[in-house]
Amino acid sequence: MAHLNRKHPNNVDGDFYVDTSCIDCDACRLIAPDIYKRDGDQSIVFHQPINQTEQMKSIQALISCPTASIGITHKDIDINPVKKSFPIQIKENVYYCGYHSKKSYGAASYFIQRKEGNILIDSPRYSSDLADQFRKLGGIKYLYLTHRDDVADHDKYQQRFNCKRILHSSDICHSTKNIEIQIDGNTPYHLNQDTVIIPVPGHTKGHTVLLYMNNFLFTGDHLSYSIRLDHLYGFRNYCWYSWSEQIKSMESLLNYPFESILPGHGCSYHAPKERMRNELLKCIDWMYKSR
Repeated sequence: MAHLNRKHPNNVDGDFYVDTSCIDCDACRLIAPDIYKRDGDQSIVFHQPINQTEQMKSIQALISCPTASIGITHKDIDINPVKKSFPIQIKENVYYCGYHSKKSYGAASYFIQRKEGNILIDSPRYSSDLADQFRKLGGIKYLYLTHRDDVADHDKYQQRFNCKRILHSSDICHSTKNIEIQIDGNTPYHLNQDTVIIPVPGHTKGHTVLLYMNNFLFTGDHLSYSIRLDHLYGFRNYCWYSWSEQIKSMESLLNYPFESILPGHGCSYHAPKERMRNELLKCIDWMYKSR
């Protein structure tokens, strides 16, 4: 819960504020970039919402904050109706979940609604409100985990929906030892005709990404878009296993067509397939130069 006595001094005056418990996970800035911005190594409110849309996004960011660092000074603002806006539709049957978890350092999670069975991609913070919304969309058949860092409350969602969890065996630890489907090796794993899980060791030894419909690539901590660098980006400073292996893994993605990158951290990126391929080549070139 945010505390006024810890309010960041650079917030603009108004109903919404960020306190100094912020861990700079970027969630609020991705949800409501017109309201929140980075100030040093934390977020602040630089513009107070002035219409219904801005207020809704401000509240969505508050709900999603993994450290509950966003507060409201006005007691009459009701956040409960906004909880039903999650998961937020990105395109067609692909959704962004919100409800970031501190256990995953604020990583984003996603949801795919499919007639063959829905897929939750990386675990959000457990919320009965969010789980109820998943139930309305048909529940969860698979809970796919990109890597060991972003598992958050996977066990609670498994208990609620009796879903099958998926994680590479190289990233299994004590808290995930009972994962139902454990992938081995570096061979792509076809969950079904429209979904393939691709091993991309680098950030961790067992990191994988999920490609859906040859269009949406869910990348965890392997690949995102950097606003600061203005290009696709592999997390050089957060590579826990092998940077050289991560470069090889990035090169392997050239074999797959996709138009959307949806990461756990950093910005999403959308482009036609040929342009995406060219941007990926630029990223690989940057990665070689960053060795």
